[in-house]
Amino acid sequence: MTFLQAIILGIVQGLTEFIPVSSSGHLVLVPHFLGWHFGKEQGFIFDVLVQWGTLFSVFIYFWHDLVTISKAFVRGILRREPFAETDSRMGWYLIVATLPAVVVGLLGKDMIEHAFASPKMTGYFLLLTAMLLVIAETAGRRNRPMEEITWLDSLVIGFSQVLALLPGVSRSGATIAGGMTRHLDRSAAARFSFLMSVPVMLGAGVLALKDLADLPALNDFFLPLLVGFMAALVSGYIAIRWLIAYLSKHSLYLFAVYCSVLGLIVILSV
Repeated sequence: MTFLQAIILGIVQGLTEFIPVSSSGHLVLVPHFLGWHFGKEQGFIFDVLVQWGTLFSVFIYFWHDLVTISKAFVRGILRREPFAETDSRMGWYLIVATLPAVVVGLLGKDMIEHAFASPKMTGYFLLLTAMLLVIAETAGRRNRPMEEITWLDSLVIGFSQVLALLPGVSRSGATIAGGMTRHLDRSAAARFSFLMSVPVMLGAGVLALKDLADLPALNDFFLPLLVGFMAALVSGYIAIRWLIAYLSKHSLYLFAVYCSVLGLIVILSV
């Protein structure tokens, strides 16, 4: 992997991790259409670890929210009143929303890695993303703020995130759609989606570190990985700011159309 390839893939990861068009799908399709050939193991590890760049962009953008929730969470446990404060409950909601994807991800790791090798399957999953976005817009009343999230909401959004383990299903798209079907407004669904990305991306990155350590020619791969990380961090931060502002005034239909067109192109051309 060259530095240019790492930069391009890092930017693709950063932009598409939060914009609901599937980062995993684009990380499969961009090398395919540009004729880049990486080892299956190397490509998968790069995809997972470069997500840490977007993870850091979430840390930077939501630093105040994360600190407030963490303090309230710890304070609630120490006082033996874990659900007394809104921010403390939010911490528990984020944990609950994370559990389904963690369980399925650990149990289905080999199947998921195999799915990443199929560009055509990515095309079908992009169509699924488009369908989820349309359902969210048509089924949701979008009248609930983030402060009204409940245990059931967090579970529904958590199971929505399971779909995003497959390449072509947007994590942000699936979880925002899950929130909107529970009648959260678009911005609230997006903020919860971005916050709940922290434990998932962190956990996936930690698991990939072991595979990275076992990778042959690690020294040759480390610098492109670092470049991709920085590119994903910067582009991810820009994507978060833009999408939250966009969703305050616009629908998800634009992204549904994009996923549909790209999915059909992939299916017909591969």
